[in-house]
Amino acid sequence: MTERTDLPEPARLTLDRIRARLRPLYLGTSARAIRFQIGMAIVDLAIIVFFLAGPYFSAGSTYLVIDYVIAFLIAFELGARALMATTIKRWLMRPMTWVDFAILATLLFPAQFSNFAFLRAFRIWSLGQSKVFALLIKRAGYGEWEDVIRACINFLTFLFLVTGFVYTAFFYHQAGVDGFVDALYFTVATVTTTGFGDIILPGTLGKLTSIVTMIFGISLFVRLAQAIVRPHKVVFPCPQCGLQRHETDAVHCKACGHVLNIPDEGS
Repeated sequence: MTERTDLPEPARLTLDRIRARLRPLYLGTSARAIRFQIGMAIVDLAIIVFFLAGPYFSAGSTYLVIDYVIAFLIAFELGARALMATTIKRWLMRPMTWVDFAILATLLFPAQFSNFAFLRAFRIWSLGQSKVFALLIKRAGYGEWEDVIRACINFLTFLFLVTGFVYTAFFYHQAGVDGFVDALYFTVATVTTTGFGDIILPGTLGKLTSIVTMIFGISLFVRLAQAIVRPHKVVFPCPQCGLQRHETDAVHCKACGHVLNIPDEGS
């Protein structure tokens, strides 16, 4: 790890102690770390629920209280990940860092940046890509469904992102739940290329949104279908050629013929 030699010795030692406490929580697989990471996942889910329910109680004081509590948690996590990073530059190069900054802005300034609140769906995508998520799936006995579950998360995240953008850009003026339902209906109809045509997006922005939704949406939809129908394979790098995936009962690598010793997931 790159040391921050520009800091005074006491401050550097304090940062090292904080870093030593945070890394096992965020990156570890102990029972304590799993509980902590599940707690952060619940926060991610709460952010999505808050985005959906926000328009219905945004006028009350409770809205701002919950808003700033979530903002504090996001700011805490940003600071924690900055401390754990080998360098600040590498931390700033992570796309999710800037997504979190955008999410934090929507929480700190809800009146000014409410149109970007749909970016909060990226938190669910980030959760689905984590190693801990894969570990939890295996511990729950659904390891063979990992690819399907990840594909579902990717597809649902895309649906939510597009629905959120369409809702804030085109249907936000509609009262009640009708606006969000219309946005979701349009997104699903476009992704599946059904194209009923009863709801269309006006203007050039609407056409570009439809094009992007169709191109990326059908790709994720096909990826999900492939994950469901293709035979299950386990991730076990071949020691000789490095091939990552093999059939669960494979004895030899199909690429180079090297003898494999794949552990039984049930053991």
